[in-house]
Amino acid sequence: MTAALLIVGAYLLGAVPFGLLIGLGRGVDIRTQGSRNIGATNVGRVLGRKWGFVCLALDILKGLVPTLTATLALPGPATDPTRQLLLVATAVAAVLGHVFPVYLGFRGGKGVATTIGVALGIWPYYTIAMLAALAGYGVARYATKTVSVGSLTLAVLFPVAVVVALWWSGAGVAAHGPLVAVAVLLGLVIIVRHRENIARLLRGAEHRAPEGEAPRP
Repeated sequence: MTAALLIVGAYLLGAVPFGLLIGLGRGVDIRTQGSRNIGATNVGRVLGRKWGFVCLALDILKGLVPTLTATLALPGPATDPTRQLLLVATAVAAVLGHVFPVYLGFRGGKGVATTIGVALGIWPYYTIAMLAALAGYGVARYATKTVSVGSLTLAVLFPVAVVVALWWSGAGVAAHGPLVAVAVLLGLVIIVRHRENIARLLRGAEHRAPEGEAPRP
């Protein structure tokens, strides 16, 4: 029962369209402006940096809260495969809620900020890996002045960093198979959700952030 509540709750929280709600509160349907995405990047472009940061924080929190709750609520050692599966199931549910929100006909965001949140909530390997991936995001984002390049860099680096963290710590990659598999899955979700951005990058038509614009996953 606890596991079911965690997973369902993670999905329902992840599905809350904070970007849309912020826009409506400002008199704008964010789905009709800019890139028409409900994520923080589009909110920032349409409504300004302040509201972009607010949306980013809320989208991170809706990933962080359910996974951190699951981490604290589920007993057992870190190597327990059942506990690992429940943790990553909660993480996936939160991200899928954001990407496929039931409240919006299953049309949501790209999952980057919520993935950051769920990773920060699963200590230590996901947290450490995400911090490394965020560093890669920052370098790629500032070097190219393109948010999508930073997001795609994060999507690739995160599962790689999970494997490296497990190997470096001596915890064992095989003993944490579910963590590795879901890290790869989350990275793939981000990449697939950026397929239109990838097409624009290949055409040289992707949006570049103005000088001084803060990064927004």
